[in-house]
Amino acid sequence: MGTPPSRKDQLAAFDRLLTIMDELREQCPWDRKQTMESLRHLTIEETYELGDAILENDLEEVKKELGDLLLHIVFYAKIGSETNDFDMADVANGICDKLITRHPHIYGDVEVADEEEVKKNWEALKLKEGKKSVLEGVPQSLPALVKANRIQDKVAGVGFDWEEPQQVFEKLKEELEELQHEVSEANTDAIEQEFGDVLFSMINYARFLNVDPENALERTNKKFIKRFQYLEQQAQKKGISLKDMSLSEMDIHWEAAKKLP
Repeated sequence: MGTPPSRKDQLAAFDRLLTIMDELREQCPWDRKQTMESLRHLTIEETYELGDAILENDLEEVKKELGDLLLHIVFYAKIGSETNDFDMADVANGICDKLITRHPHIYGDVEVADEEEVKKNWEALKLKEGKKSVLEGVPQSLPALVKANRIQDKVAGVGFDWEEPQQVFEKLKEELEELQHEVSEANTDAIEQEFGDVLFSMINYARFLNVDPENALERTNKKFIKRFQYLEQQAQKKGISLKDMSLSEMDIHWEAAKKLP
């Protein structure tokens, strides 16, 4: 990449983006029409695209997707400024103030021993700021798997947590036994509840193993897609439909797919 840009160059680039946003909002029919509500689903999509690029370790794509997200942030701030509710300076200063307040071990006289103590202080400070619950910051619209991980992470920040990974694993086995019992009883409602408990325990165990469950599952999704598409290619080479393949034939190609890089 060469020499990193100076702070002056970075500020100039950001000023350029703000100027372009002003021009687009005034002159482009599409940009002029947008509202926060109309941008919302696009922002979510861009966030997922960034997540994909990170998982693929495609740094060039990460850079592009970060730009797309930055554009959205500037766009929301521009809309906010038009109603005199907030502008880009308010957004930036707001997060700066929050970071300073939430890091008293850097900007104050609080001492911390490690990362875990920082997290506990963070949650305690949020409650002092007026939050009624440590779980208030978990978005309701998060996908269930991601939400479960955030819930567990947040309650752990105030000490509501297991002490050892083995305890979580034992809980997981207990939940699996309860699920199996309900399956044997063919109790549909209870099966769903126990299945949810198993997933919640799996996510908790992942946290103790320092594994991000969303990333782990998405990597498995990508791996499965790659292997299944190899299976489809082999069927196509033979001039037959995949559904006409026997399970034993499929298994041969599946094992071959597992050896692919």
